[in-house]
Amino acid sequence: MTTLLVIAKEPRPGRVKTRLTPPYTPAEAAALAEAALVDTLRTVAATPAHRRVLVLDGAPGPWLPPGFDVAPQCAGGLDERLANAFAGCAGPALLIGMDTPQVTPELLTVDFADCDAYFGPAEDGGFWALGLARPDPGLLRGVPMSTPTTGAVQRERLLAAGLRVRDLPRLRDVDTAADARAVAALAPHSRFAARLACCSPATGGRADR
Repeated sequence: MTTLLVIAKEPRPGRVKTRLTPPYTPAEAAALAEAALVDTLRTVAATPAHRRVLVLDGAPGPWLPPGFDVAPQCAGGLDERLANAFAGCAGPALLIGMDTPQVTPELLTVDFADCDAYFGPAEDGGFWALGLARPDPGLLRGVPMSTPTTGAVQRERLLAAGLRVRDLPRLRDVDTAADARAVAALAPHSRFAARLACCSPATGGRADR
């Protein structure tokens, strides 16, 4: 069975989702990040898995449900931190981030019987999920992160290694206020959507100006 990895930052004001500020305050951005993280962890908890691991930059809080191991992120760029997360897995593993609260257990229930890798593209050109039947940190090291071509480069890296790749549906990450509204609409019953609704209408209304 698959190990599920969630890579995340502790939701502290000024440290997470800084692209939401403005229009939201650092405290609102952190609250939205925490809500997204809680939704993600609850989904992972509801997904069959060999092991569930939160790969965390920071310290766990009361938002962490039972059933998760916590591993600290290593130093270095995002490619190194993702690679290191996979390095701790002996068998099949699927890694996701904390900013797709619309994800479902069905999307995370993967079967490597007829493929070597799963790739979940994000609308911003990155990727929201990466699964490897045989985790190899070298498949991630050196991939330029946070660019419009990150996903394409990462997927090509998998193909160049001779892996059979199965694509997951394209999802939208929460980076901007427009992303937040779009994702909340996709998951109207989520904790994230409820938290967004609590943000000041006057503040949120400046997102498209």
